[in-house]
Amino acid sequence: MSEEEAIHVADVSEGIGGDATAEPGSPVELPVVDVLTGRSFITGKSGSGKSNTASVVIENLLSNGFPVMIVDTDGEYYGLKEEYEILHAGADDECDIVVSPEHAEKLATLALEQNVPIILDVSGYLEEETANELLLEVVKQLFAKEKRMKKPFLLVIEECHEYIPEGGGMDETGKMLIKVGKRGRKHGLGIVGISQRPADVKKDFITQCDWLCWHRLTWDNDTKVVGRILGSKYASAVEDLGDGEAFLMTDWDESIRRIQFHRKETFDAGATPGLDDFERPELKSVSSDLVGELESISDEKERRESEIADLKQELEKKDRRIADLERELEEARDLSDMADQFAQALLGKAEAPYRGGGGRAARMPERPDAGRPDGARDGDDAESGDQSVLKSYDEAVAATEERAQEADESGTDPAAESGASAADGGAEIDESDADAADADAAGPAPESESGTPDDVDPVTRDDVAESALRFDDAIELGTREAVIEELRSRIEALPELSRGMLRHYRREGASDPVAAHIDAGGDGDSGHAYSRHRPIRRAGLIRHAGRGSYAYAVPDLVREAYADRLDEDQVDEIVRAVERVFVPPAELHYPLDADPADVEGEAGTEADDRTALEGADGATTEGDEAAAEREGNSASAEAGESAEAGESAEAGETGEAEPPTDPGLSDAARRFAERSER
Repeated sequence: MSEEEAIHVADVSEGIGGDATAEPGSPVELPVVDVLTGRSFITGKSGSGKSNTASVVIENLLSNGFPVMIVDTDGEYYGLKEEYEILHAGADDECDIVVSPEHAEKLATLALEQNVPIILDVSGYLEEETANELLLEVVKQLFAKEKRMKKPFLLVIEECHEYIPEGGGMDETGKMLIKVGKRGRKHGLGIVGISQRPADVKKDFITQCDWLCWHRLTWDNDTKVVGRILGSKYASAVEDLGDGEAFLMTDWDESIRRIQFHRKETFDAGATPGLDDFERPELKSVSSDLVGELESISDEKERRESEIADLKQELEKKDRRIADLERELEEARDLSDMADQFAQALLGKAEAPYRGGGGRAARMPERPDAGRPDGARDGDDAESGDQSVLKSYDEAVAATEERAQEADESGTDPAAESGASAADGGAEIDESDADAADADAAGPAPESESGTPDDVDPVTRDDVAESALRFDDAIELGTREAVIEELRSRIEALPELSRGMLRHYRREGASDPVAAHIDAGGDGDSGHAYSRHRPIRRAGLIRHAGRGSYAYAVPDLVREAYADRLDEDQVDEIVRAVERVFVPPAELHYPLDADPADVEGEAGTEADDRTALEGADGATTEGDEAAAEREGNSASAEAGESAEAGESAEAGETGEAEPPTDPGLSDAARRFAERSER
């Protein structure tokens, strides 16, 4: 391209501002290099001919083989396709190809490297942000490539006041266009801004322009801009310019001329529609290879979007599955709590018949409102949530009475059946040991959010019901020996480490499995701790106390076996008899933190337990004589039969059932006594 090459776009016209050195009608030419690499501004009110001027310049450049890119905001430049093979890219179906910001680099490559003229039609994008992002990415790519290629190229921006406004609020796209206006010339990238409101265009852009075209303007704010740049005589004359007529100001010859631009030769898609029928011209199509390259980018974008949609759908599915599992886990926890409550309800209500006597209704477990003065509870008792538990209990009691009646009629020994039941209980403990061994082999169990292993110590309603009924069978005769024998057999069937954990619960009252496991000589592994913890829980010797802790339950089992008819001294005597199988003698009467001087010499013996047992049961003659002597009456057969009732009455009268509160006891012993009282 020659530096002196020029394009003929207009002729000199008469009037104020005319060129005194040229005759009207003389040709006006623009140097191609200055047009392609310079900065220019074309303005005028609607209908004054500014878009025609831009089209005339573009037609001359295309006719001479110079590429341009037109940013079309109103969709009025596609008429150029009537004469020129130009790529029409945008968002409408009328475009050759629908493009997005992902196509920016390819569009810049086609324009600069393959010399393809492009109409970037942004009028069809519903979202303004999408159009701005597309323009921003394209201009960035053009600027970056021009730094390397140094090829003269012209970028035409329609309605430039929307991108580079005077009043502020300019976004990244506007800043990039200002950058092209200030620095693009040195790289060969020129820019033409077109607007009908010069007062709304940023003055930093207008003042940097090499050539300017002022078509007819009538608003005061706009004419004032003309006055500041051209002078006052042009400010008044600009209002009288005809269609297509303009003041042309150029830096290369430092002149201001009044000229008349030629009419464009291609279809005027921006003309105001008339009453005549609209006829769309025959437009030239671009090479299918160009469109194919852009379509491959579109296909890749659609594939990525499809993959993203599939991944989002899969993620939503997994989120729903996680929510379902969390709900199932919560339901499982609720079921476990219900199982614990069910077990406590059965053991609290179960009262076996006494030596052929009928059972009576057991007391309900205490509720938070049980202490109300009027004894009332929230809701109707007949419709309360305990009915399902009562129904199960009634069925269990009916089955127990039926077995007792069959035993009386057949003459079988209930004690033998009690032993069999105890043996069954031992068998279950063995199974628990097997479970513990399996858990040890498998390693630590996974923990839930609350810190408790999820798969440790599963308890079902059937397990609870079966365990409760076995205990009822064991105490069917109503004898203390049967209760003690049953509880002892459960403890003796425990592994040594589990018995150590039970001793820990006895000392602490309430604790957690890991602490009990460490205290018993085990490690701090939660999986091992819960495995060794399972047998004592299944045996009913401890109970869940909430928040991952468990409480010592042997005294509660004794109380519930007799429906709370024994006083605390009698309960303590039976409990000590049971605890003899796993608690050292020194711990039977005092807690571990007692003063050694208090513990020494106070350890109970097997004889003491037997004496206490006989006194509590009222089953021996010595117990009868002791009761009679305390009352001041002679021993008789009737006193022997009612020794238990007399002993209880005596205890109530003399206050012997009160927990020991001797002030001479150590602090540790007194704390133990107070805890027993509670």
